Amino acid sequence: MLPANIALKHPDRVFIDDLWVEPTSDKVLKLVDPASEEVVGEIAEASAADMDRAVAAARKAFDHGPWPQMPVAERVALIEAMADILEQRHGELAEAWTSQVGGLASFAPVMVGGGTMTLRHIAGMAREFAFVEQRPAMMTKAAIVAHEPVGVVAAIAPWNAPYQIMIGKVGCALAAGCTVIMKPSPETPIEAYIIAEAAEEAGLPPGVLNLVCGDREASDSLICDARVDKVAFTGSTGVGKRIATVCGERIGRYTLELGGKSAALLLDDFPTGQAAEILGNTITMMSGQVCAMLSRVIVPQHRHDELAEAIKAVMERVTIGAPRDPATQLGPLAMKRQLDRVLGYVEEGKAQADLVTGGQRPAHMGKGFYVEPTLFANVDNQSRIAQEEIFGPVLCLIPAKDEEDAIRLANESHYGLNGAVLTNDPNAAYRVGRRLRTGGVGQNGMKLEFTVPFGGFKQSGIGREGGLEGLLGYTESKTLLLDGLPDQFA
Repeated sequence: MLPANIALKHPDRVFIDDLWVEPTSDKVLKLVDPASEEVVGEIAEASAADMDRAVAAARKAFDHGPWPQMPVAERVALIEAMADILEQRHGELAEAWTSQVGGLASFAPVMVGGGTMTLRHIAGMAREFAFVEQRPAMMTKAAIVAHEPVGVVAAIAPWNAPYQIMIGKVGCALAAGCTVIMKPSPETPIEAYIIAEAAEEAGLPPGVLNLVCGDREASDSLICDARVDKVAFTGSTGVGKRIATVCGERIGRYTLELGGKSAALLLDDFPTGQAAEILGNTITMMSGQVCAMLSRVIVPQHRHDELAEAIKAVMERVTIGAPRDPATQLGPLAMKRQLDRVLGYVEEGKAQADLVTGGQRPAHMGKGFYVEPTLFANVDNQSRIAQEEIFGPVLCLIPAKDEEDAIRLANESHYGLNGAVLTNDPNAAYRVGRRLRTGGVGQNGMKLEFTVPFGGFKQSGIGREGGLEGLLGYTESKTLLLDGLPDQFA
């Protein structure tokens, strides 16, 4: 059983060593549509033994296969062939996102198209990158730096943007010459199946790309396996800490893109109505389930009440409905546990701040994991709703005395993933943005650009994805000090 309009060759199998093989367990992962609360699909659940088989295949392919030594141009050609195949399946990928997490059908083509564009960008970047280069030397006649593949990579993606995030990891790893084990979220495995089928059709060598879908216990065996050279993870900070601990014990490499509690700072030159439109509509994007979401607003104290009323008006105009309805602006949360989490924070917030609007399940939606867009005002920056990632359409308004106080409040967080400065002055946006302890800052909105580095400070992660820095994260640098230049540099 699969959602309508999605055709997988072997949803009852795992992909290991270029073969669709039966898992060692007869368990299945049930896929629940968050709008209907009904099971719409089943996928094979991999066991720890299946993870072991996948790692062994990837290890063999890296140590003895052609992929790491293959000329970059040949690797890139195969990656581009995958992109061509994936482009033909955008309709299925879009349907998968809507069926599994309730993503708006109107926005799904943008999400999916952006993922494939990212894969093409990675291929183009790898084609131009100098994987081997000569460097100036003082103590030897020739210094050569080679950027070699890090090895076997476990690519672990979350449920909120499963295609875009997985394809970014897979693309960079393959371009660098690594072999990969894909481990998608158990709630959203379909995209990884389509990626695996594209790799098979494109003709990647056996063992270069493998797929195993498992829950927590099986996944833990994957990150604990010393044959895995690098873990590339996007998800919660709690799981990220576990991965960092395990990899630290064996000196394994890792990239962690974790949670956030990103602040938008409103400067005095920016109109209140325009700020309300940006902030009120941003928090509903993907039902607020975005790691880089602007979920805190630092507002000048004298404008606090005015902005609260303006955002309230925007939120109360939002159309809540079925994700396949073109008029819908806010769909369901991805799963029941996420709904419970958000409602729990709302209840706690009522005792800590002023609930301006929202905070309820919408009365007109008889079923589904829906919650109204929610605004809290006069929020204490030390409260849980201001400090912890809620991952839902909940916005906190925090008053500041002046610009210096606003910067202090924004930085007063364990997180540091994203941020924004609302101002019409790019000089002010740059000045304030440079003082924010975050991996990214956008002027006048939540701005994301995956051709440049993306990642966080503090507990928002380690390492970067996207851009050249993302590609370099899948390499190790080797220095060769020679008595003369090799022929290719002569």
